[in-house]
Amino acid sequence: MLERFRHPLVAVAGALLLTVPWIVTFFSYGGYGTVHPGENILPVLAVTVGGLGILGAAFLLAWAAETAEKDVPQAFAIAVLAVLAVAPEYAVDALYAWQAGAGSAQAANLAVANMTGANRILIGLGWSGIALFSIYRTGRGDDSAVEERSGFLANVVNLDREIALEIVLLLVATLFAFLIPLSGGIGPVDTLFLVGLYLFYLLVIIRGDVEEPEENVGVPAYFQSYPKMARIGVVLVGFAFSGAIIFTAVHPFAEGLEQVGLQYGVPEFFMIQWVAPLASESPELVVVAYLVNKARSTAGFNALISSKLNQWTLLIGTLAVVYSISAGAIGTLPFDSKQAAEIWITAAQSLFAIAILTNLEISVREAVALLVLFISQVVAEFYVIRTIAEPAATQISIQILYVYTAVYVVLGLALFAKRRESLRDLLGHTATNTRDAFTSDQPDSAD
Repeated sequence: MLERFRHPLVAVAGALLLTVPWIVTFFSYGGYGTVHPGENILPVLAVTVGGLGILGAAFLLAWAAETAEKDVPQAFAIAVLAVLAVAPEYAVDALYAWQAGAGSAQAANLAVANMTGANRILIGLGWSGIALFSIYRTGRGDDSAVEERSGFLANVVNLDREIALEIVLLLVATLFAFLIPLSGGIGPVDTLFLVGLYLFYLLVIIRGDVEEPEENVGVPAYFQSYPKMARIGVVLVGFAFSGAIIFTAVHPFAEGLEQVGLQYGVPEFFMIQWVAPLASESPELVVVAYLVNKARSTAGFNALISSKLNQWTLLIGTLAVVYSISAGAIGTLPFDSKQAAEIWITAAQSLFAIAILTNLEISVREAVALLVLFISQVVAEFYVIRTIAEPAATQISIQILYVYTAVYVVLGLALFAKRRESLRDLLGHTATNTRDAFTSDQPDSAD
């Protein structure tokens, strides 16, 4: 009797049931764009049903990505997972960019604030939190990526050498991002470079070899045993269904969180920069936590790094596209000096995080450094905007951002100098893999 409840399809049914309350709510109020917390449903209800739907969809998305690894390069499967998991962030930012194109200067600043908040959360909470979680769960002794070392907070998570391409391209995008504020906005040149960089990345990984997938258990193993066409169908349906749930649920979920926060006196701008992106990043964090809990820390980190790459390239690049479409002409999404500082600190944090990963590992103390720097900066800004009146609060906030930018840059450059041999190896490995992707014949995938 108990064996029936251990069948993989029982887990799938459980994940699907989590999405049902959201599906009922969605169709009860007419579909996408009509579910507005505070207008036709309670904010708490939006948070509850939206959160359950996102959680269920995140598991379905992870299972689909793991199943897909049998037929496509793992890096490509993870890239698709990353794009779908952070799609809600694109939707929120696109909304603000569209409003900016229609003439709202404040919306332009909100688009940049939401984008920088999402990127910093992904590293400050995502990279650091998953590293710490991976090391915390090593008591089970079944995760080969985690290595115990002697010394103060010295245990590390080792990364996959094949993630070198993503790290190098992320470094290129980061160096380019330092230049964006100099033009006073995100324009066509930024779009061409950043979107072009991501398309190049996709071209390389889709031409990669289809590796023998890691041995899976449970749901992915069950679906990987299907015949090829049925397996592909399961993957496509899984991606489509989970992507639709996440895309439609996360905006009401984020709006509900914002309204709950506003009821407790949290400023709107702060909510849009930090709480809304945290909500939209939640599917990604759930998926990665699931992979780590299955002793797949390597795949989890690959997903996080891939997510950072697509947010740091596609997300920034498409803002100018949406803005131009809304404005009716090719233009530059403008932003003020505060958002320029936000872009610089986001690029600086990214530089420091990449320097940490240059030797393809992250230690407990490095993860703690990322976490502490991120949280202390957010708390410091929150304190300023809550206790000091405008315009002084904005000026002090900018100064705080500059200080943290300098700290990140100094730490990052010091690490690059210390790990210059590792950086050289990383660049060499990326160059070799890229060359092989365009010169080698593509093998047939296994049935």
